[in-house]
Amino acid sequence: MGYRLSKIYTRTGDKGTTGLGDGRRVDKDSARIEAIGTVDELNSLIGVLIAQPTPPLVSEILTGIQHRLFDLGGELSIPSMQVIKDDAVEQLEAHLDRLNGDLPPLREFILPGGNLPAAHCHHARTVCRRAERRLTHLSRMEGEEVSANALKYLNRLSDLLFVIGRVLARENGGNEVFWHKGG
Repeated sequence: MGYRLSKIYTRTGDKGTTGLGDGRRVDKDSARIEAIGTVDELNSLIGVLIAQPTPPLVSEILTGIQHRLFDLGGELSIPSMQVIKDDAVEQLEAHLDRLNGDLPPLREFILPGGNLPAAHCHHARTVCRRAERRLTHLSRMEGEEVSANALKYLNRLSDLLFVIGRVLARENGGNEVFWHKGG
């Protein structure tokens, strides 16, 4: 495979536009670029999470998710393309079932935290929800295409990040932080 980027700066975006994968130029603050940027931000936060001490299974799951999020960014940059398929959503559901099966039932709301990896995971979860909102907004705009699987993927991913946050909070004898009204 050849080099994809031989020069990092191109000067083509100096006037506030950027190129999509299909060759069109759009404003850098367009709804599509906001969605792509939020997915990229989520991917970066998952990288921060992977850099924390996490169980090997969690690191493996998160690394796979990073690859899928990169795929999703590519899908969003070429509006007529669909890369995220049903199996990607099903894989997240399988991870959810596997990890959630070992957790006690949730009877109270939990606060983001417990330890640094869990806090990073909850941060990633909130950015995932924002990415989902950005894609939902984009999907409702006239002339814009967003696959149903992309929306499903982010919805399941935010659920999975919540569960992973619960798993990580319990690592090394740690605990989840429960919300107390008026606390």
